[in-house]
Amino acid sequence: MTVNIHTHSIESPGATEIYISAAPIESASPAEHAEEIFSGISEILHSQKAHIFQERVFAAQDAMEIITHARSKAYGKFDDGVAPSLLVAKEGLLGPVAGVQVHAISCENKPEVVNLNEIDCGRILHVSGRAYLSLSSISDQQGKETTTHAQAMMEKAEAALVKFGADFLSVPRTWMWLKDILSWYDEFNQVRNDFFTKRGLIGAGTRQSMPASTGIGIGPADGGDCSMDLMAVLEPTDCTKYLQAGGKQQSALDYGSAFSRASKTDTPAGQTVFVSGTASIDADGDTTHIDDAEGQIKATIENVCAVLSDMKCIDEDVVQAIAYCKTTEVERIFNSFRDTLPWPWITVICDICRDDLLFEIEATAMPRKRV
Repeated sequence: MTVNIHTHSIESPGATEIYISAAPIESASPAEHAEEIFSGISEILHSQKAHIFQERVFAAQDAMEIITHARSKAYGKFDDGVAPSLLVAKEGLLGPVAGVQVHAISCENKPEVVNLNEIDCGRILHVSGRAYLSLSSISDQQGKETTTHAQAMMEKAEAALVKFGADFLSVPRTWMWLKDILSWYDEFNQVRNDFFTKRGLIGAGTRQSMPASTGIGIGPADGGDCSMDLMAVLEPTDCTKYLQAGGKQQSALDYGSAFSRASKTDTPAGQTVFVSGTASIDADGDTTHIDDAEGQIKATIENVCAVLSDMKCIDEDVVQAIAYCKTTEVERIFNSFRDTLPWPWITVICDICRDDLLFEIEATAMPRKRV
């Protein structure tokens, strides 16, 4: 086998959530990696009687056609017409395919496809009086300015939420995929800040309801400037808690980024903690360990572990994790650390949101009941 497929299953009386992380562990052709990944995922879905709720693919642009062909061939009935988020990263140490993440559900009800503007772009799931929504690859490339694209993207996601009687206050987690991030991240932040302020996610005092988020230098495979994924809890309402500061890090809003350090919300099989993209940034919002990849990796891991601790999670609760590395040399250094944490890693090569940042981690955890 040239890939590793890691599965976390969390069961409840009403549903089982299955988190799958598939990534190369040996060099091989993109076709071989893709075939092993998607045939393996298909087998898991079949054995668990599960259906995809959300899916992301990370790879170099020139491998995307091979990947989509392998996925289509392997999935069969599991392909409900909703495309995964196809996200363009740089080639890593093991080749152009970085990995695939799947969040799947096994329950009495099958997720229903969400169609927006004649495009299948998400799924809605009803479980025992509760309802959950995923949206993937939301984008709108009208106009020429990147900020225009970002505004249209946010409005398009909002329109989908409104369609189901919700808004961004129902969203515990977003992922912002930003091509050429270093050239316009400040402008993107201004668009998001204004959007969330007008909709009441950023308010007076200490009550903030900003989703946990990742904003990273990975563009959509269609060549657009930006796209986004999100997960929303439609029912029950007001079930999400937000962490603004964690460990040595204060609120990201203090330095102009509208996201929470983490969020915890109800999901089909229990509760899920979403840890935002986290880097080597101190309490003042400054980058630490500049030009020192090992130092940034250590500091980032410390910051993420502090957030997980604040959210009452232990290492074994982590069901998915991504290490974003600026270069393959940073990836090489990270490889000496990755086994110190028993997390299901995918490593992706891309730009981080600041030119002096070399490394970032995001994580998802489902805390189990402990005796």
